Amino acid sequence: MRTLTLTNARVVTADDVFTGTVRVEDGMITEVTTGPTQLAGAEDFGGDYLLPGLVELHTDNLEKHLGPRPGVEWPVHSALAIHDAQIASAGITTVFDSLCMGDLDPTGFRARTLVPSINALREVVAGGHTKVEHWLHLRCEVASTDVLELLGQYLDDPLLKLLSVMDHTPGQRQWSDLEKYRVYAQKHGHWSDERLADEVAARSQLQRDHAQRNRHAVVNLARERHIALASHDDTTLAHVAEATADGVTISEFPTTLQAAQAARDAGQCIVMGAPNAVRGGSHSGNVAALDLARAGLLDVFSSDYVPASLLHAAFLLVEEAGWTLPRAIATVAGNPARVVGLADRGDIATGLRADLIRVRTSAHTPLVRAVWSKGERVA
Repeated sequence: MRTLTLTNARVVTADDVFTGTVRVEDGMITEVTTGPTQLAGAEDFGGDYLLPGLVELHTDNLEKHLGPRPGVEWPVHSALAIHDAQIASAGITTVFDSLCMGDLDPTGFRARTLVPSINALREVVAGGHTKVEHWLHLRCEVASTDVLELLGQYLDDPLLKLLSVMDHTPGQRQWSDLEKYRVYAQKHGHWSDERLADEVAARSQLQRDHAQRNRHAVVNLARERHIALASHDDTTLAHVAEATADGVTISEFPTTLQAAQAARDAGQCIVMGAPNAVRGGSHSGNVAALDLARAGLLDVFSSDYVPASLLHAAFLLVEEAGWTLPRAIATVAGNPARVVGLADRGDIATGLRADLIRVRTSAHTPLVRAVWSKGERVA
């Protein structure tokens, strides 16, 4: 029997913070007590925090390593290993790799790397070669021409636990501000004004031709297979009403206070980007995550494109929004676990998986010192 004892830690549970000891046997938490222990072999935390392992529902981090420079495509297995290690070092012990089904640019980077990425992920998970637990979150670009064809290949994949419907057509949702879109597109694509206008027109036509039909199909497929469904970048009351009618339970990155309030009224779990909180606002010019937190309209953080932002954003909720630490940590552990049906993790309590992280703060920044996945040290 493999045992682990962590003591003299500031243990953060779902409803309390106390100096205590946690005992682990065969990957499961078997005892949580107040006060230190003198048990031989116990690891003394010296007052560092002991938190549940973080649960990440939506990260594009793998893409960064697949394409580390413009025009450079990295070998997929190497990129996946780097991604996995970075996720673990950020204290994330359960990660939903968020991959795009369909692309408004069918010859683009995402389209080229999709199938190799999923094949590699299947292989390394089956072989037990990852530090943390990986699942699939397939993001369905409803205005693309091939989203249904691509999605059909993976609907019965055992790694698939989350689907989302999204529409990145410029002029609405995330890109309601066309000037923000212009800056983004010209920075990354080096488009001329003429090229930008042509792309906006072409993508708007794709939306008119495909978005509604594809969205209905994705929603029906999620229902048939009882897969959790998220909506992406809802902006208006009409967007939220459509999501509610579709059976959406997760509102990812609502772009306005109005949409977030409507999502709350509809009983949806509200997810915001942790980089938004760390930076003090949205890079797209949309509503600030901390403003939603202060209004009680935030349930889950997602690290999106910066894994280390997840823990940082949770601690900012204490400093900037006046939340208790247990409530803040729930946004990156217990809440995301529950919303996708992972009832065996997300808290420090007997009978749960020993997904645990040791954290120390420095200059108001939380630093991950050690990570355990099912009781095994992985970082």
